[in-house]
Parts: sequence; C-alpha cells; structure tokens
Amino acid sequence: MKKIKFSVLALLLAVCTAFSAQAKTGFSFGPKAGVTFNKLSSSGEKLFHADNRAGFTGGLTAEYIAPILGIGADISLMYAHQKSNIDGENISGNFFEIPLHVKYKLGLPAIESIVSPYIYTGPSVAFKLSGEDSYAGTKKTQWGWDLGLGVELIKHLQIGAGYTFGINKLVNHVYTDANAGHEVKIKNNYWTLTAAWMF
Repeated sequence: MKKIKFSVLALLLAVCTAFSAQAKTGFSFGPKAGVTFNKLSSSGEKLFHADNRAGFTGGLTAEYIAPILGIGADISLMYAHQKSNIDGENISGNFFEIPLHVKYKLGLPAIESIVSPYIYTGPSVAFKLSGEDSYAGTKKTQWGWDLGLGVELIKHLQIGAGYTFGINKLVNHVYTDANAGHEVKIKNNYWTLTAAWMF
C-alpha cells in the first residue's frame, strides 16, 4: 500500500512538472497541509453522543486558472487522518482523499501580485487505508461536497478554509429499547484549514 501511495504521488508530481513546463501562465502546483475538525450529524432524533476531534491532512495540489477570466479548477491528492468517538466507541482512520473543485480567483489589478481572494466548490472522495474502527458498520469510502474560500498571497501562498458536507453515511446504527427501535444514519461533516505553497 505504501508503494502504491508513493507511486501515485510521484506520478502527480511528474504530470504537474510536465504541464508547468508547457503552460507559462495559469497552471501551478505544490504541497498542501492542514488540520480538520469533525462534526458528525445524524438523521432523525439525536440518540448518540459524539465527541468530535481534530485531525490533519497533507499532500499535493494542482490548479489551472484561466488568465484574465480568473476561473478554473484544482485537484489534490491528500493523506488525511480523522478521528471521532460515538458513545465511547472509537472511529479513526487514515484516508486517501481526492477533492476536485471549480475555483474562482478574484484578481484585483492594483494588488493582484500581493493578494488574491478565491472561492471554490466541488466533490471529494476519501478511501480508508487503515485505522481503529471499533464502531460497527463504518463505511470504507466516504463522499462529500466541499465549499470554501481563501486568499493567495504573493502569488504563492494559499490559505484556505472549507466545509465538507458528508453525502453518504459514515455508519448505520439501530438503537432499540423495550418500546421502540430507531435507525440512525450518521454522516461525517468537517471543517478544513489548509495552507499550500504553489510553484
């Protein structure tokens, strides 16, 4: 598995380098890292106690922004570690995450070389690689939808904040008691704060 992850990252770096040599403007890539803050949500009644915790993420990102128009896209290959606790049962894991975003960068002529705000949105998918999973029924693939904003400084440093809405269920759990049974569908929503250095 480590060899596969290394090969994928090496391939992305090679592709980025090749495109960078051909595209004089608009294309950039670089390392990206940050922290995540989980916020579990459920359908129906809240019948569980969730202890949400911070995790971290890191990897490579690439973007193409059309000159003058300011609109484009970015894609990232990220390692992410997330953890939560539901009713005393641990959920934590290492994920290979691929977010793909439509991105709009606002270039203000007078200060564009110093600061450029941007917004983005798009889907992300995360594949679980390993981790502690004592809570039954945890999904191995998680889909989400990202919304975020940020600022690019001196044409290189990008600082962003985003929120991911969980699309599919993280776990499916049935609570029962003497009178009734309740099915609770738990989704994994989370905040992400990141910094990237673009070349």
